Amino acid sequence: MSKYAIAIHGGAGTILKSSMTLSKEAAYNRSLTEAVTEGEEILKRGGSSLDAVEAAIRSLEDNDLFNAGKGSVFTNTGRNELDASIMSGLDLSAGAVAGVTNIRNPITLARSVMEKSEHVLLTGKGAIDFAKTTNQKFENDGYFFVQDRFDQLEEARNAGLVQLDHSDHKFGTVGAVALDLDGNLAAGTSTGGMTNKKFGRVGDSPIIGAGTYANNNTCAVSCTGHGEFFMKTVAAYDVSCLMEYKGLSLKEACKLVVKEKLVKIGGEGGLIAIDAKGNIELVFNSAGMYRAKAGKGKKLFVGIYK
Repeated sequence: MSKYAIAIHGGAGTILKSSMTLSKEAAYNRSLTEAVTEGEEILKRGGSSLDAVEAAIRSLEDNDLFNAGKGSVFTNTGRNELDASIMSGLDLSAGAVAGVTNIRNPITLARSVMEKSEHVLLTGKGAIDFAKTTNQKFENDGYFFVQDRFDQLEEARNAGLVQLDHSDHKFGTVGAVALDLDGNLAAGTSTGGMTNKKFGRVGDSPIIGAGTYANNNTCAVSCTGHGEFFMKTVAAYDVSCLMEYKGLSLKEACKLVVKEKLVKIGGEGGLIAIDAKGNIELVFNSAGMYRAKAGKGKKLFVGIYK
């Protein structure tokens, strides 16, 4: 195998040009370029798809433009509860965390769950206790405070709504999928969830098969959208299933899931996917999706709108 490729997303939804300043659009484009390039450099050097996925997502988690890590939205109680998952297509090993607080890089904690525990998904206090045993980087509440995010919480509280990550309905999840030179696929997803979420709500991002999936025989997928719908359709796994059992191409499978199955039940959002040949799909049924892709023989692409 002599190909490598990577794709990332920073959320999908009704991303309105009317509410996007030129400087903010440039900042998004720059941040997406930095993240995808960081992942690509690892692949170019012969690094693993897991390393590339983790590095790209960490870059997005450290950037307060995105609803993951540092830029995560606030819950109803004014906290930041973070979710993430990662999966290896080589052996279907996976790790995930949900409802964790004060963890700088939830994607790294998810990988530790995969590699250093016998479990797949850890939640809440237990996940934090585990994080302390694996030398995760913690940050205080102030690190996660972004004024725009707090303003969104106030807006949502006043309206009595649980909202997506800002008022023009962007689903702020970040994710990455990659193929390395050894032919191994990997996928990862990370999010702060929904503004004003209550009762420990968890979406699709940390759920293997719903928000994240990878299998060397088919593809690697990371989703972004209204999580409840992606869980109901088991969206990430469905793409893989359509390829494995019906013989669909990556393009056909992604289109069927995003443009038909999700739409049929009112699900908005999108996904990024890559197959074992290095083909990449960036598919969404919303007005836009923050996205980028790169790879051997591929021109760097960064996009926001359709």
